[in-house]
Amino acid sequence: MTHNTAPSDELTFWSFVDYAVHKAEKELPSVNAEAMRMVLTLNRATSMVIYDLESSVHRPRGWTWPGFRVLFALWLAGPMEAKTTAEISGMSRAALSALLNTLERDGLLSRERATHDRRALQLSLTEAGYGAILGVFRAHNRRESAWAEALEPEERLELVRLLNKLMAGSTDAQAKFRN
Repeated sequence: MTHNTAPSDELTFWSFVDYAVHKAEKELPSVNAEAMRMVLTLNRATSMVIYDLESSVHRPRGWTWPGFRVLFALWLAGPMEAKTTAEISGMSRAALSALLNTLERDGLLSRERATHDRRALQLSLTEAGYGAILGVFRAHNRRESAWAEALEPEERLELVRLLNKLMAGSTDAQAKFRN
């Protein structure tokens, strides 16, 4: 079977969405093109924001995006069990487990056995971790603000409303969540 392919030098990060939707519709007329475009666009926009935050804020400070998410959760929610930290930060328990060694070695968090269940780990920020997350979050929030400036205040509220609606509807679609 021969497939028509687009010259790779003509496709860009964003033009691929249009190309992919058009080609999928051609090859599979039953494709829900609007849903495909929505998910591809959401994925691409999310990737851009995360890449920007990671490359401009976190990596220059020796941090990773997952490391930031864990320290951010502990900063705002306080000490908690590792399984709760994994859920809140959107990570698998295995990924969190691997990351904890680095964060503890860097003096940013401590782990102890939970008093109510000796099998559970209780995580908390160290003083150094608390100071570090405050400094990193200031820079992080400046980048968030730069992204948000592309929209008017009411557009930002509408985008958040629509994303919340999408997430609430995902339970109806029996979406899988990481936990």
